[in-house]
Amino acid sequence: MSGSAAAVMTKPAFRKVQWLARDIEVERRNDGTVVLKSRIPLQPYEKHIPASLAKWAKEAPERIWLAQRGGPNREWRKVSYGEAKRTVDALTQGLLNLKLAGRPVTILSGNSIEHALMTQAAMQARAPAAPVSPAYSLMSHDHVKLKYLFDLIKPAVVMVQDGPTFEKALKALDLTGVTVVHVARPCDGIESVSFAELAATSVTADVEASIAEITPQTVGKLLFTSGSTGMPKAVINTQEMMCANAAMMMQVRPRDPNGPISTMLDWMPWNHTMGGNAAFHPILVDGGTLYIDDGRPMPGQFDETLRNLREISPTYYANVPAGYAALAAAMEKDDALCRSFFKNLSIMAYGGARLPDDLYERMQALAVKTTGERIVFYTGWGSTETAPTSTGTYWDTERVGLIGLPFPGVELKMVPCGSKYELRLRGVNVTPGYFGQSDLTTKMFDEEGFYCIGDAGIFVDDTDPVQGIIFAGRVVEDFKLTTGTFVHVGSLRTDAIAAATPVVHDALVAGQDRAFIGLLAWPNLHACRQLVGNPDLSFADAVRHPEVIACFRRGLEAHNRECEGASSRMIARAMLMVEPPSIDGNELTDKGYINQRAGLERRAALVERLYADRPDQDVIVLR
Repeated sequence: MSGSAAAVMTKPAFRKVQWLARDIEVERRNDGTVVLKSRIPLQPYEKHIPASLAKWAKEAPERIWLAQRGGPNREWRKVSYGEAKRTVDALTQGLLNLKLAGRPVTILSGNSIEHALMTQAAMQARAPAAPVSPAYSLMSHDHVKLKYLFDLIKPAVVMVQDGPTFEKALKALDLTGVTVVHVARPCDGIESVSFAELAATSVTADVEASIAEITPQTVGKLLFTSGSTGMPKAVINTQEMMCANAAMMMQVRPRDPNGPISTMLDWMPWNHTMGGNAAFHPILVDGGTLYIDDGRPMPGQFDETLRNLREISPTYYANVPAGYAALAAAMEKDDALCRSFFKNLSIMAYGGARLPDDLYERMQALAVKTTGERIVFYTGWGSTETAPTSTGTYWDTERVGLIGLPFPGVELKMVPCGSKYELRLRGVNVTPGYFGQSDLTTKMFDEEGFYCIGDAGIFVDDTDPVQGIIFAGRVVEDFKLTTGTFVHVGSLRTDAIAAATPVVHDALVAGQDRAFIGLLAWPNLHACRQLVGNPDLSFADAVRHPEVIACFRRGLEAHNRECEGASSRMIARAMLMVEPPSIDGNELTDKGYINQRAGLERRAALVERLYADRPDQDVIVLR
């Protein structure tokens, strides 16, 4: 027996998860197209999202639904299902009294208990909830995207957590005929109603009558795309889309009825489909408890998450790779944090980027040290237009970078596109279209009604599709070098970031019509500070620090050695950048993803420096 085989056999078992069977029907067509779907039917689901709130308010009224820190001592404020239902009904009556006529309720601020309650109230009043990225209000200088969206959906109500914080954004909007609702403080010069006043409205029979009129096709939310190729689009999310998708996610990884109540600590923004739908809805449908995490996987902001995880033992935990990197570093020095984190945990989920192999191994080593078991890393794939998750890795897999297999109720069409497949989706979780933009809606579907998502994938094994699909980037991002070599940007970008971990947070891949591939990378400031032992290190200092540059170079040169002879994978030059990605410049989507095309266009001067005949000292020439 080889050493590697013996090592595999001696690995500790995964903590038990009752996964759905991978019973996949595979249709292979003469043109090379492959269509995959689960033979297992989708389980029944509620008619609308507020039905789950009503269910748990009746069956477990004292159970905590939402919790968030607040006040001068940052104590947990907790809201039970029963309390939440009473408040939501009062808010619903308040909205009905405003005669919304189906116009949306827009929420400009981030995650909060009030945000959640207002969203449910809007749904019960049959007015779409429309959460907008706070970055459009707080980080933007011109508010162009905010004004565009406001004009597109024409909301009847706008809610902000704190008036003065959103003053510039509110004053940039035409609020004629719009009711502004504030939670904490009103904004000077803008008439508004307090959340508390609206929540004190006396409830009449109109509320139950309104709920009774909700149908599966009622628009529950308008969620905005990232605007990575122009202005954001308002994606219609029907009640059926959202309920069906929650059922799909729960069906492939059903919770043990004898286990602890589903518990999550989560920071992902609710204006984005992953936070607002994929994280929020299953915990509500399952009658679980959601702790709102005000921490972020960013320098100076992750301490809040660590404080929370010392008190909260989640049953399911999701984060981006940068978050897991910061968590691993903290747990390697804190056994008590490890015990709290792994105590009830059944699944760790990641998204946003490929999880680096070394980070996977570090997290598993911590799990084994603490529990004697490994914990499965799970991920899924989809988009705002698919409510969002359409595939998932619903089996015990050690491989990172997969997007899994289709859920029950979803068909995945794979159309040959060079050496990979263009991915398309059809199912009950797919949107009927874009609000107010019927011209764009007609372009999003192919002749068979499959949504053309624009992503690409390949099989782990062409002869055995049940092993899953590997994400292969965006179809439109790929390019050719002057040698005619085709470069698959998506997979190269994630591999390069993984190779340069921990000092790189994200990157742009350059090389269109060039002789070789170049990389423009953003440093991970938190990791750079840890590496050099300086908690005050600035971005400008980080990109020039010898230890940071040496780590960056070592990682990319190791990547090149593994790819030797493959010019489509070899990175010849690289540069670390100081200026962060720009929201206004379309470089950074509200999801936190990087728009390759916009980034390279905006940083054309850096690209030219990367390819100069005589590169300056900031350009790292790789072996």
